[in-house]
Amino acid sequence: MPIQVLMPALSPTMEKGNLSKWLKKEGETIKSGDVIAEIETDKATMEVEATDEGTLGKILIPEGTADVAVNTPIAMILADGESAADLAKAPAPTQQQKAAESAPPAGAKAEAPAPKAAPSAPQAVAEPDPEVPAGTEMVTQTIREALRDAMAEEMRRDPDVFVMGEEVAEYQGAYKVTQGLLQEFGAKRVIDTPITEHGFAGVGVGAAMTGLKPIVEFMTFNFAMQAMDQIINSAAKTLYMSGGQMGCSIVFRGPNGAAARVAAQHSQDYASWYSNVPGLKVVAPFSAADYKGLLKAAIRDPNPVIFLENEMLYGHTGEVPKLDDFVIPIGKARIVRSGSHVTIISWSNGMSYALKAADELAKDGIEAEVIDLRTLRPMDTETIINSVKKTGRAVTVEEGWAQSGVGAEIAARIMENAFDYLDAPVARITGKDVPMPYAANLEKLALPSAAEVVEAAKAVCYR
Repeated sequence: MPIQVLMPALSPTMEKGNLSKWLKKEGETIKSGDVIAEIETDKATMEVEATDEGTLGKILIPEGTADVAVNTPIAMILADGESAADLAKAPAPTQQQKAAESAPPAGAKAEAPAPKAAPSAPQAVAEPDPEVPAGTEMVTQTIREALRDAMAEEMRRDPDVFVMGEEVAEYQGAYKVTQGLLQEFGAKRVIDTPITEHGFAGVGVGAAMTGLKPIVEFMTFNFAMQAMDQIINSAAKTLYMSGGQMGCSIVFRGPNGAAARVAAQHSQDYASWYSNVPGLKVVAPFSAADYKGLLKAAIRDPNPVIFLENEMLYGHTGEVPKLDDFVIPIGKARIVRSGSHVTIISWSNGMSYALKAADELAKDGIEAEVIDLRTLRPMDTETIINSVKKTGRAVTVEEGWAQSGVGAEIAARIMENAFDYLDAPVARITGKDVPMPYAANLEKLALPSAAEVVEAAKAVCYR
């Protein structure tokens, strides 16, 4: 069946762009990694690479078209053996994707695009969340909205809470997570900083040591490398070194790990780095409800908390309890899907692969129990061990590298606490042992996939 090429996004907040030029013509052979088109916004220009091989069967959006909505089909690629007649067999674009949403070249008129629904995170039949009372009304929110509401609620509750970071105020946040906070709380509590992570992280740590409760946003945790001395040597160690006399209630938050075609210096997963450090708590949620409930808990915690978000999840939607004060305790994992044959353990965006894999495994009669760790330090070892004692098998899933990864720590704890219950070695699915490539096809290969999780689960089940 012909493969759709979709309009890509330059960033999680991009909604549309201009298709400036086609570099391939209809009928030309396409190889994976070939640059087939150029798109641009008012901020950047990007090359569109083919991630599949075949023939460029049909160009759906002509070059020069302005305001092409993200995820609109822009071309069709024919696989080997397919012809133009097969184009009719391709799935029709959804209402959200139809090219009619995009403005045509100058001279033509287009109707205003219909509002697009944000993509939803993979869904599963989850066990009831013990933090949510039965019968609670739920509201649907994106993860960026859940984060914003968590900060706003805590800032209303406690005048000592404030937000600081690059572009958090006037620009409303690089990823629009702090949208509206400046208007409600003013410039004294929503503070734009210079581009100097070492400096403003240090200011935040100092403020926390005097009793304030800063939320320090890093545009990406890759940039927090500049602030490691402040985070590790000052924030994490001072309580111990002061004999318990000087605390540091501070949250460091922002996107961690791979995004989309931002290359090696903007794609690293630092979960294992921070979870190695005594004195820090490390949180890495997946669902919108967990993002909200855990961020509120992090802001109230007397210790420094590393709150690892994921850029690819900001636009995902989920149900959030409509409660006056919804707080999830740090350090407690959640069984998202019950099963009896194999335990799959993940967190943050790794849960996307885990849940998709569980759905595929169920088709083959393998019922996977999926655990969302939510917190990496302190780690909920008890929930992991109890599940492995039931299933006898375990697979860990993370986007970070394998050596010294979080999955290695989980495997060690299972060996220490449930060795006699294991029917197979613990399997680990991780990012590949390379710096993140820029090319779209290579980036895809460098990250885990649901297929790899399925293969690992079947291997430990001897299937």
